[in-house]
Amino acid sequence: MYGTHGHRPGFGRRGGWQQADLPPADDAAAWLAGRLPDDWYVRAPEVSVDREEIVIVGELAALPAGAEGQSAAAGRIARFREETRDKRMQIADEAEARYRRKVAWGASLGETRVMFTSLSVPVMTRLRQDERRVLDTLVDAGVAKSRSEALVWCVRLVREHTDDWLGKLRQAMQQVDELRAQGPGI
Repeated sequence: MYGTHGHRPGFGRRGGWQQADLPPADDAAAWLAGRLPDDWYVRAPEVSVDREEIVIVGELAALPAGAEGQSAAAGRIARFREETRDKRMQIADEAEARYRRKVAWGASLGETRVMFTSLSVPVMTRLRQDERRVLDTLVDAGVAKSRSEALVWCVRLVREHTDDWLGKLRQAMQQVDELRAQGPGI
């Protein structure tokens, strides 16, 4: 029933979360800092990378006096999106060729944050009835429109309450990958 390392066969990620077929993207923020036009954002954009996607969200310059509120911010963000579309697509093509991941864009202004593009990656799940019941309860209560939206809600809730722990786990996984890379080749 259990394998040589105390794990049930077929469970977990044997050998860690290797990304052998993907180039590393740890320099993506630096590459983008050098590649993006200097006048787009008021500071270096937030850049997050996972196995499928690079997400770039930059903060736009403040609105002029008298133009406050969410509507004004949304208008400024919409203008930025339209005016920079061709150049963003060119940069995205270059980044996708370099890192072999899709690129998603967004902008923020004050409290307003808008994502222009973002992947919705299907995730294989095998939920038992009790887990499906939780999702169905969220749908029935109007918290979510579908089971998949309810699952997203659950993941966000867990992330919100465990950010510190997840950060430590990611660091530990990175250390394992570094040690594995230093080991003998097979």
